[in-house]
Amino acid sequence: MNQMEWGRNMPEEPQSEQIERHTIAVLVDNEPGVLARVIGLFSGRGYNIDSLTVTEVSHEASESRITIVTRGSPATIEQIKSQLGRLVPVHGVTDLTIKGDPLERELALVKVAGKGEKRVESLRLAEAFRAQVVDATTDHFTFEITGRIPKIENFINLMKPLGLVEVARTGAAAIGRGPEPM
Repeated sequence: MNQMEWGRNMPEEPQSEQIERHTIAVLVDNEPGVLARVIGLFSGRGYNIDSLTVTEVSHEASESRITIVTRGSPATIEQIKSQLGRLVPVHGVTDLTIKGDPLERELALVKVAGKGEKRVESLRLAEAFRAQVVDATTDHFTFEITGRIPKIENFINLMKPLGLVEVARTGAAAIGRGPEPM
């Protein structure tokens, strides 16, 4: 068999699937151990969590909402949703990304140290990004900024050369558009 014939008879390599970012909302019972079970599902199967937020959404029904931002191939995302749906305390799993462009916001506290021109520049940029000064001394500021994740990341990147000291971020809070619940 010559090289041309050999190449035609070789099986084609599978094409790699596109990695996508998805925001998934999970409605669960607000009870001890539920979050650990959800996180265990991700870690046990090697799935990564980019962002995770949890809070009680109904005191009367004792329900919490877990908002998870993760990345994976379409097949991996479907697997994650399917496995989440099978957990006992889960009442609903909604892929907000599939529902269409969810409203996502994040809060960050950004500490910047600097004097002179760098101090002035950090204040100017904070104003442009609508960040609020929540703490200040003669040698540092702590800004509070809320917005879409790219806005937060841009602000942090601009603060790096001006004396970025520390960042604390909440992770994404997200809700679907339109009148219907998740």
